[in-house]
Amino acid sequence: MAPPTVRRRRLGLELRRLREQAKLTLEEVEARTGLSASKLSRLESAARGARSADVEQLLSLFGADQALSEFLLTLAKDGSRRGWWQTYDIAPVYADLIGLEADAASVSNFEPLLIPGLLQTAAYARAAIGAVSMTATPEEISPLVEVRMARQSVLTRPNPLKLRAIIHEAALTARVSGAGVMRDQLQRLLDVAEYPHVTIQVLPATAELHPGATGGFAILGFGQPGMDVVLLEHLNSSLYIEEPAEVDGYTEAFERLTASALPFDQSLSLIADHKKDAHQ
Repeated sequence: MAPPTVRRRRLGLELRRLREQAKLTLEEVEARTGLSASKLSRLESAARGARSADVEQLLSLFGADQALSEFLLTLAKDGSRRGWWQTYDIAPVYADLIGLEADAASVSNFEPLLIPGLLQTAAYARAAIGAVSMTATPEEISPLVEVRMARQSVLTRPNPLKLRAIIHEAALTARVSGAGVMRDQLQRLLDVAEYPHVTIQVLPATAELHPGATGGFAILGFGQPGMDVVLLEHLNSSLYIEEPAEVDGYTEAFERLTASALPFDQSLSLIADHKKDAHQ
Protein backbone atom coordinates (compact mmCIF):
# COMPACT_ATOMS: atom_id res chain seq x y z
CA MET A 1 0.00 0.00 0.00
CA ALA A 2 1.33 3.45 -0.92
CA PRO A 3 2.07 5.75 2.04
CA PRO A 4 -0.37 8.63 2.57
CA THR A 5 0.51 11.87 0.82
CA VAL A 6 1.33 15.01 2.77
CA ARG A 7 -1.91 16.52 1.46
CA ARG A 8 -3.93 13.65 2.91
CA ARG A 9 -2.12 13.83 6.24
CA ARG A 10 -2.76 17.56 6.50
CA LEU A 11 -6.46 16.98 5.86
CA GLY A 12 -6.65 14.22 8.45
CA LEU A 13 -4.85 16.24 11.10
CA GLU A 14 -7.14 19.22 10.58
CA LEU A 15 -10.31 17.10 10.70
CA ARG A 16 -9.15 15.65 13.99
CA ARG A 17 -8.31 19.10 15.37
CA LEU A 18 -11.75 20.43 14.39
CA ARG A 19 -13.51 17.41 15.92
CA GLU A 20 -11.62 17.78 19.19
CA GLN A 21 -12.25 21.52 19.19
CA ALA A 22 -15.97 20.74 18.85
CA LYS A 23 -15.59 18.33 21.82
CA LEU A 24 -17.01 15.40 19.88
CA THR A 25 -15.94 11.76 20.08
CA LEU A 26 -15.76 9.55 17.01
CA GLU A 27 -18.90 7.76 18.20
CA GLU A 28 -20.79 11.06 18.59
CA VAL A 29 -19.82 12.10 15.07
CA GLU A 30 -20.99 8.71 13.79
CA ALA A 31 -24.38 9.23 15.49
CA ARG A 32 -24.81 12.65 13.88
CA THR A 33 -23.49 11.94 10.38
CA GLY A 34 -23.90 8.23 9.78
CA LEU A 35 -20.18 7.94 8.98
CA SER A 36 -18.76 5.01 10.91
CA ALA A 37 -16.28 5.68 13.71
CA SER A 38 -13.78 3.33 12.06
CA LYS A 39 -14.04 5.25 8.78
CA LEU A 40 -13.59 8.54 10.60
CA SER A 41 -10.53 7.18 12.38
CA ARG A 42 -9.00 6.13 9.05
CA LEU A 43 -9.69 9.59 7.61
CA GLU A 44 -8.01 11.30 10.55
CA SER A 45 -4.98 9.01 10.40
CA ALA A 46 -4.77 9.40 6.58
CA ALA A 47 -5.10 5.63 6.20
CA ARG A 48 -7.65 6.27 3.46
CA GLY A 49 -8.59 9.06 1.08
CA ALA A 50 -11.57 11.30 1.75
CA ARG A 51 -14.70 11.84 -0.30
CA SER A 52 -15.57 15.50 -0.74
CA ALA A 53 -19.16 14.88 0.37
CA ASP A 54 -17.97 13.29 3.63
CA VAL A 55 -15.56 16.14 4.33
CA GLU A 56 -18.25 18.73 3.59
CA GLN A 57 -20.60 17.01 6.03
CA LEU A 58 -17.92 16.91 8.74
CA LEU A 59 -16.93 20.55 8.25
CA SER A 60 -20.55 21.61 8.60
CA LEU A 61 -20.90 19.61 11.82
CA PHE A 62 -17.65 21.02 13.23
CA GLY A 63 -18.58 24.60 12.38
CA ALA A 64 -15.49 25.34 10.27
CA ASP A 65 -15.39 28.83 8.75
CA GLN A 66 -15.78 29.32 5.00
CA ALA A 67 -12.12 29.97 4.17
CA LEU A 68 -10.90 26.89 6.03
CA SER A 69 -13.72 24.78 4.59
CA GLU A 70 -12.82 25.78 1.04
CA PHE A 71 -9.17 24.98 1.66
CA LEU A 72 -9.86 21.55 3.17
CA LEU A 73 -12.34 20.68 0.45
CA THR A 74 -9.63 21.47 -2.08
CA LEU A 75 -7.32 19.06 -0.28
CA ALA A 76 -10.01 16.39 -0.37
CA LYS A 77 -10.80 16.91 -4.06
CA ASP A 78 -7.15 16.98 -5.04
CA GLY A 79 -6.22 13.96 -2.94
CA SER A 80 -6.89 11.60 -5.83
CA ARG A 81 -6.07 14.11 -8.57
CA ARG A 82 -3.59 12.98 -11.19
CA GLY A 83 -1.14 15.82 -11.69
CA TRP A 84 1.08 16.24 -14.76
CA TRP A 85 4.03 14.99 -12.69
CA GLN A 86 2.47 11.55 -12.26
CA THR A 87 3.35 10.71 -15.86
CA TYR A 88 7.01 10.67 -14.73
CA ASP A 89 8.74 7.95 -12.75
CA ILE A 90 9.62 10.02 -9.68
CA ALA A 91 9.79 9.20 -5.98
CA PRO A 92 6.55 9.62 -4.00
CA VAL A 93 8.16 12.22 -1.72
CA TYR A 94 9.07 14.31 -4.79
CA ALA A 95 5.55 13.95 -6.16
CA ASP A 96 4.33 15.19 -2.77
CA LEU A 97 6.52 18.29 -3.09
CA ILE A 98 5.25 19.12 -6.57
CA GLY A 99 1.63 18.66 -5.47
CA LEU A 100 2.21 20.87 -2.45
CA GLU A 101 3.87 23.57 -4.56
CA ALA A 102 0.87 23.51 -6.89
CA ASP A 103 -1.47 24.10 -3.92
CA ALA A 104 0.71 26.51 -1.95
CA ALA A 105 0.35 30.27 -1.82
CA SER A 106 4.00 30.84 -0.88
CA VAL A 107 7.39 29.19 -0.50
CA SER A 108 10.20 30.49 1.71
CA ASN A 109 13.41 28.70 0.73
CA PHE A 110 16.90 28.81 2.23
CA GLU A 111 19.69 27.13 0.27
CA PRO A 112 23.28 27.07 1.55
CA LEU A 113 25.03 25.40 -1.40
CA LEU A 114 22.67 25.15 -4.37
CA ILE A 115 20.47 27.48 -6.37
CA PRO A 116 16.84 26.69 -5.42
CA GLY A 117 15.12 24.29 -7.83
CA LEU A 118 12.41 26.80 -8.76
CA LEU A 119 15.12 29.18 -9.98
CA GLN A 120 17.44 26.79 -11.84
CA THR A 121 18.21 26.77 -15.55
CA ALA A 122 17.99 23.43 -17.34
CA ALA A 123 21.78 23.18 -17.73
CA TYR A 124 22.40 23.95 -14.06
CA ALA A 125 19.65 21.51 -13.02
CA ARG A 126 21.29 18.78 -15.07
CA ALA A 127 24.63 19.39 -13.39
CA ALA A 128 23.10 19.61 -9.90
CA ILE A 129 20.98 16.46 -10.28
CA GLY A 130 23.96 14.56 -11.66
CA ALA A 131 26.20 15.67 -8.80
CA VAL A 132 23.70 14.71 -6.10
CA SER A 133 22.50 11.45 -7.74
CA MET A 134 26.10 10.32 -8.41
CA THR A 135 25.14 7.07 -10.16
CA ALA A 136 22.34 8.35 -12.41
CA THR A 137 22.87 8.03 -16.16
CA PRO A 138 22.21 10.93 -18.56
CA GLU A 139 19.07 9.08 -19.70
CA GLU A 140 17.82 8.95 -16.11
CA ILE A 141 18.67 12.58 -15.44
CA SER A 142 16.85 14.01 -18.48
CA PRO A 143 13.27 13.39 -17.27
CA LEU A 144 14.20 14.76 -13.83
CA VAL A 145 15.40 17.96 -15.50
CA GLU A 146 12.11 18.13 -17.43
CA VAL A 147 10.15 17.82 -14.18
CA ARG A 148 12.22 20.51 -12.49
CA MET A 149 11.64 22.91 -15.37
CA ALA A 150 7.91 22.15 -15.42
CA ARG A 151 7.69 22.83 -11.66
CA GLN A 152 8.70 26.42 -12.33
CA SER A 153 5.33 27.14 -13.96
CA VAL A 154 4.03 27.97 -10.45
CA LEU A 155 5.95 31.26 -10.79
CA THR A 156 4.23 32.26 -14.05
CA ARG A 157 0.71 30.92 -13.54
CA PRO A 158 -2.24 33.21 -12.86
CA ASN A 159 -2.12 34.03 -9.14
CA PRO A 160 1.54 32.92 -9.01
CA LEU A 161 3.35 31.39 -6.08
CA LYS A 162 5.03 33.99 -3.84
CA LEU A 163 8.68 32.97 -3.52
CA ARG A 164 11.17 34.25 -0.95
CA ALA A 165 14.59 32.75 -1.58
CA ILE A 166 17.69 33.23 0.55
CA ILE A 167 20.80 31.84 -1.15
CA HIS A 168 24.18 31.60 0.55
CA GLU A 169 26.96 33.26 -1.41
CA ALA A 170 28.72 29.88 -1.62
CA ALA A 171 26.04 28.73 -4.06
CA LEU A 172 26.88 31.65 -6.36
CA THR A 173 30.56 30.74 -6.60
CA ALA A 174 30.33 26.99 -7.19
CA ARG A 175 32.17 25.74 -10.24
CA VAL A 176 29.84 24.02 -12.69
CA SER A 177 31.25 22.31 -15.77
CA GLY A 178 30.01 23.47 -19.15
CA ALA A 179 30.59 26.72 -21.01
CA GLY A 180 28.58 29.56 -19.53
CA VAL A 181 26.36 27.36 -17.32
CA MET A 182 27.00 29.30 -14.12
CA ARG A 183 26.93 32.66 -15.91
CA ASP A 184 23.53 31.84 -17.41
CA GLN A 185 22.30 30.59 -14.04
CA LEU A 186 23.20 33.85 -12.32
CA GLN A 187 21.49 35.80 -15.10
CA ARG A 188 18.40 33.66 -14.50
CA LEU A 189 18.39 34.82 -10.88
CA LEU A 190 18.58 38.45 -12.00
CA ASP A 191 15.75 37.92 -14.48
CA VAL A 192 13.39 36.16 -12.07
CA ALA A 193 14.11 38.73 -9.37
CA GLU A 194 12.18 41.20 -11.53
CA TYR A 195 8.96 39.29 -10.88
CA PRO A 196 6.94 41.25 -8.31
CA HIS A 197 6.14 38.04 -6.39
CA VAL A 198 9.77 36.85 -6.14
CA THR A 199 12.29 38.12 -3.58
CA ILE A 200 15.90 36.91 -3.74
CA GLN A 201 18.45 37.71 -1.04
CA VAL A 202 22.03 36.59 -0.68
CA LEU A 203 23.49 35.55 2.67
CA PRO A 204 27.09 36.78 2.31
CA ALA A 205 30.11 34.63 3.07
CA THR A 206 31.02 37.15 5.76
CA ALA A 207 27.77 36.60 7.72
CA GLU A 208 28.04 35.41 11.30
CA LEU A 209 26.84 31.93 12.30
CA HIS A 210 23.12 31.63 11.68
CA PRO A 211 20.15 29.22 12.12
CA GLY A 212 20.66 27.87 8.60
CA ALA A 213 24.04 26.42 9.51
CA THR A 214 22.48 22.96 9.83
CA GLY A 215 21.23 22.93 6.24
CA GLY A 216 18.66 24.18 3.76
CA PHE A 217 14.89 24.04 4.11
CA ALA A 218 11.71 25.18 2.42
CA ILE A 219 8.52 26.37 4.11
CA LEU A 220 5.38 25.87 2.02
CA GLY A 221 2.64 28.26 3.07
CA PHE A 222 -1.07 27.73 2.47
CA GLY A 223 -2.62 30.85 3.95
CA GLN A 224 -4.33 28.94 6.77
CA PRO A 225 -3.15 28.89 10.40
CA GLY A 226 -1.36 25.67 11.30
CA MET A 227 -1.34 24.28 7.75
CA ASP A 228 2.19 25.21 6.62
CA VAL A 229 4.70 22.42 5.92
CA VAL A 230 8.52 22.38 6.04
CA LEU A 231 10.60 20.27 3.66
CA LEU A 232 14.08 19.07 4.61
CA GLU A 233 16.04 17.39 1.82
CA HIS A 234 18.92 14.99 2.44
CA LEU A 235 21.15 13.00 0.12
CA ASN A 236 18.94 9.91 -0.10
CA SER A 237 15.74 11.01 1.62
CA SER A 238 13.43 13.91 2.39
CA LEU A 239 11.47 14.76 5.52
CA TYR A 240 8.29 16.81 5.92
CA ILE A 241 7.79 18.70 9.18
CA GLU A 242 4.06 19.18 9.82
CA GLU A 243 3.73 19.83 13.56
CA PRO A 244 2.78 23.54 13.87
CA ALA A 245 5.17 24.22 16.76
CA GLU A 246 8.10 22.80 14.78
CA VAL A 247 7.06 24.68 11.64
CA ASP A 248 7.02 27.88 13.71
CA GLY A 249 10.65 27.24 14.63
CA TYR A 250 11.65 27.12 10.97
CA THR A 251 9.61 30.25 10.27
CA GLU A 252 11.54 32.07 12.99
CA ALA A 253 14.82 30.74 11.56
CA PHE A 254 13.90 32.04 8.11
CA GLU A 255 13.10 35.50 9.48
CA ARG A 256 16.49 35.57 11.22
CA LEU A 257 18.18 34.56 7.99
CA THR A 258 16.29 37.33 6.21
CA ALA A 259 17.69 39.83 8.70
CA SER A 260 21.23 38.48 8.25
CA ALA A 261 21.06 38.46 4.44
CA LEU A 262 21.90 41.42 2.23
CA PRO A 263 19.01 43.72 1.29
CA PHE A 264 17.35 43.03 -2.05
CA ASP A 265 19.25 45.59 -4.16
CA GLN A 266 22.62 44.71 -2.64
CA SER A 267 21.88 41.01 -3.19
CA LEU A 268 21.25 41.59 -6.90
CA SER A 269 24.43 43.66 -7.18
CA LEU A 270 26.43 40.83 -5.63
CA ILE A 271 24.85 38.30 -8.00
CA ALA A 272 25.75 40.56 -10.94
CA ASP A 273 29.34 40.83 -9.67
CA HIS A 274 29.67 37.05 -9.42
CA LYS A 275 28.20 36.72 -12.91
CA LYS A 276 31.08 38.81 -14.28
CA ASP A 277 33.55 36.46 -12.60
CA ALA A 278 31.68 33.24 -13.47
CA HIS A 279 33.72 30.45 -15.07
CA GLN A 280 33.32 30.65 -18.85
